[in-house]
Formats: sequence, structure tokens, C-alpha cells
Amino acid sequence: MGVYEELVARGLIAQVTDEEEIRELVNTGKAVFYIGFDPTADSLHVGHFMALCLMKRLQLAGNKPIALIGGGTAMIGDPSGRTDMRQMMTKETIEHNCACFKKQMSKFIDFSDGKALMVNNADWLLDLNYVELLREVGACFSVNNMLRAECYKQRMEKGLSFLEFNYMIMQSYDFYALYQKYGCNMQFGGDDQWSNMLGGTELIRRKLGKDAYAMTINLLLNSEGKKMGKTQKGAVWLDAEKTSPFDFYQYWRNVDDADVVKCLKMLTFLPLEQIEELAKLEGSEINKAKEILAFELTKMIHGEEEANKAQEGARALFSTGANTDNMPTTELCDDDFVDGEIAILDLMIKAKLIPSKGEGKRLIQQGGVSVDDVKITDMFHKIAKDAFDKGQVIIKKGKKIYHKTVLK
Repeated sequence: MGVYEELVARGLIAQVTDEEEIRELVNTGKAVFYIGFDPTADSLHVGHFMALCLMKRLQLAGNKPIALIGGGTAMIGDPSGRTDMRQMMTKETIEHNCACFKKQMSKFIDFSDGKALMVNNADWLLDLNYVELLREVGACFSVNNMLRAECYKQRMEKGLSFLEFNYMIMQSYDFYALYQKYGCNMQFGGDDQWSNMLGGTELIRRKLGKDAYAMTINLLLNSEGKKMGKTQKGAVWLDAEKTSPFDFYQYWRNVDDADVVKCLKMLTFLPLEQIEELAKLEGSEINKAKEILAFELTKMIHGEEEANKAQEGARALFSTGANTDNMPTTELCDDDFVDGEIAILDLMIKAKLIPSKGEGKRLIQQGGVSVDDVKITDMFHKIAKDAFDKGQVIIKKGKKIYHKTVLK
């Protein structure tokens, strides 16, 4: 099975512009492809996971990835999937986020000896002359076609700024620039990027002719994998300071039963034959597949040692006699207590489980907070200092997040 056929078998591909050409390029290691990442935060999150894994798969087959950091496009903001305009970021914030991305991507991609490139589109977008861009690039785009793009149609009723309207032109220009600078012949993206990707190939055709156009290919990723890589109640980050290895493990350990095989296929490097065997598990046996999924992905991001610790800590939650040594822990001191007690909201803020007391109150009202397996219903609940005499107090937030608190 060639690498392209494996991508299909794993359910990673939704649509391509020329399947025969793409199969030939990726199977022979001749693809020079890019995937873009807009630095809207100082860490990648699990929504980026599938793209990173895909880059690694193709690189292992001899193809050359280009990780495009959107330092320039982030100055505008992608309207895709948004109901309102993104908050504008400073140039300094964008540069900081770009540096964080580069460090994390190096865990997936081998950038040594020219095997992969990491570039920032700020290097060409920020130097463009506005009038020149209008004349040389703007003339290649039909406003009628742009307005038919799904990313714009969803925003027309609520309002689409002219700033955001330019995002398609900027992303299209990226492919044009990458083709000229680095011989990039293929671009990958999710379904919300399809119109932008097609805009890039059309710009190359209009500016460089049909021969260049024939060398550009678009591959649409299966957006289902991207959606599985996102939590509905906040981001799960790849940065251990933002999401601990234990919480990262727990996120994948608690995926829906219906998604575990899809995640194994799309996000891990386990052989398909092994995954097919895991797909036969039923009932509570599915938890074995979930453990394998969580371990493999945690190992990929945080290393095998942290993955082992996270697995041991997680198993402690589901069995008696297991220890909680590797569970995320917050130490309390005497000064944290008032009259021998600490309020549950103060404790959760101390443990960084909530950003504010308002969020904590909402969680308690919704039944999302437990202390030592006892659900908390009173937002003013207090925990006595002597409760720590047994060694620890375990707080559970929602269905997936556990945290140990101890007294020094």
C-alpha cells in the first residue's frame, strides 16, 4: 500500500483536484506541500493535530513539508468558522506566538538538512504595496466568486469587514509565493479553506500560465478528524504548561466510543491491521482502545516517560489500590486557609482549574464539580483543613479533568 492509499484508508482525505497526480507525487516522494497555521495563540492545540500528523506521514515517505506560519495573515484574521471579527493582535504578540509554534512543530517535523521548511508569510505579505497588490493580484479575483465562498456567505448577514474580505487574497498569494520561492506544488487544508486554496491555484494560472498551473494540486483534509481534535468547552493545548500531560491523556481517554477508531486511524501511526483488531472490541473492552489512543498521542507530544506517568495516574481513577502520584497536583500552605477552611472556588482557582469564581459558580450549578467523588451543589462550599489529613483531596471538574490537592 502506497502512502496515498494509506491516507485514503485512514479516512484523511475528503477531496482532491487531481487524484492521479497527487497519488504519483506523494507515493514517489516528489510532493513539496504546505499547510498553514495562523498564530492566534501562543500554543498549538489538538485541532492542529491531524495536520501535523499528516505532515509527518508524508515526510517519512520522502516528501517535503513546508510549515507556513501566518504571521502576515494573522494581522487580518481568518473569517472562516467565525460569527464575528477576531480581536486584532499586536505585531509583538504575533511574533511571540510564531516562536512558540516553531518549537512545538519541531517535535513532529524534521527540519534538519533541508528536509522541511518553516516559513512566515509576514516575510512577503507585510512588504506588499497596496496599489501594486490591487493591480497585480486583485485583478485576478472575481468578487462574485468570492462572495459564493462558504466562509464569506456565513458572515454576510452579521457583517463582514473589508479587512477580513482580503483574507482569501492573502492566502492565495501565499501559494503563489511558495510556488515561486520553494517549488511548492501542493497545498493541504480543511473544508473551510477550500475556496482559498482554489484561489491560490487560479492566481498561479493567471500570473504564471497554464504550465505552472498544471503543477499545483489541492488536497482537502477530512474535517471530521479536525473536529474530533477539538473540545467543545475550551482548547486542549499541546503546551504542557497550558494542558498538563495528564489532562491531555485524559482528554483522549474520554473520547466518545464512536470516535475512538476514527481517531486511531487519523491521528496515530499504529498499523491499520492493529487498529482493525481494536475496532472489534465491544462494551467496556473499548476502553482498552481508548487507553492505547491516549498513550500514543501523549507520547507523541510529551514523550514516553510523561505518557507512562499520565497513564498510571489515569488508571488510578478507575481502579482501587492504584496510586495518584502522577496526577496533576497543587500544594496548599497554612496561609491558604481561613479559620481552618478553604472555599471550593478559592481552591479551584489556586489549582488553576477555573479562570474566575464566576466560571466556578457556573460549573457547580451545572453539577460539574466533585470533591473526593462527592458532587458539590453549594457554590459557597468549604473544605476543612483536616480533610487533608488523609494525604490528599481530589477535585473533579466535568467528566474528564482530575486534580490532586495536598497540604505541605
